[in-house]
Amino acid sequence: MNDNSVPAVFKRLWRLPSAPQRLGRKSTLDVETVVSTAVRLADEGGLDAATLPKVAEQLGVTAMSLYRHVGSKHELLQLMMDAASEPRHTAIDSSSGWRDGLRLWAADLWALYQTRPWAPRVPVYSPPSGPHQIAWLERGLAQLAPTSLDWEEKLAALTLLSGFVRQSALLQQELTEGREVGQAQSDSEREYAAALHQLVEPDRFPQTAAMLASRALSSDVPGADEPDKDFLTGLELVLDGLAARIIPD
Repeated sequence: MNDNSVPAVFKRLWRLPSAPQRLGRKSTLDVETVVSTAVRLADEGGLDAATLPKVAEQLGVTAMSLYRHVGSKHELLQLMMDAASEPRHTAIDSSSGWRDGLRLWAADLWALYQTRPWAPRVPVYSPPSGPHQIAWLERGLAQLAPTSLDWEEKLAALTLLSGFVRQSALLQQELTEGREVGQAQSDSEREYAAALHQLVEPDRFPQTAAMLASRALSSDVPGADEPDKDFLTGLELVLDGLAARIIPD
């Protein structure tokens, strides 16, 4: 491998050896220490708790000294995201088919976002680049390997699926933050539906009125307070769409 062809951020993501420091006192920090500290701060207090100045304060150094190990605040987030997203070693039965494999892939990504709510809030500055993110990509591609999809379609399918999981996690977080403290999801949806029922005129909004009349938002619906209900329903719709595109070999 020609190290000169590998950008600095990739070297840090993959923890490749850096050039030895020639002048000055040897640093007591390294990429691993900086990133693990940032991840811990984010786990404890969200992304706002893991800024470069706060990481530096935690480590007892100046923020400027971190730039020797982390090229920018954007790079820190990229390093954090990869470090925090080690894939689960979930056993997958290859004989169960691509759909079961991708369902489990998406469920594991969803679980990661539930464990680390800050992770889906990290802006996507680049395609998957670090070893953990590549491991997610490899696992997803392995599920699609037996299908008739070409490489472009496989990448598009995983982009669609990962984007759905990420957006679903963000939506769940934001809706939870918008509810009153202690208010159940079903109670919030019932209040929402009741208010709209008084305002939505069937002549003007016929489909919305029909949806409200169906009591789709009723708290009597089985699983109304299950936090994963909407995600799981949407996931099956996405998989249905992929199934319509895939021609079995």
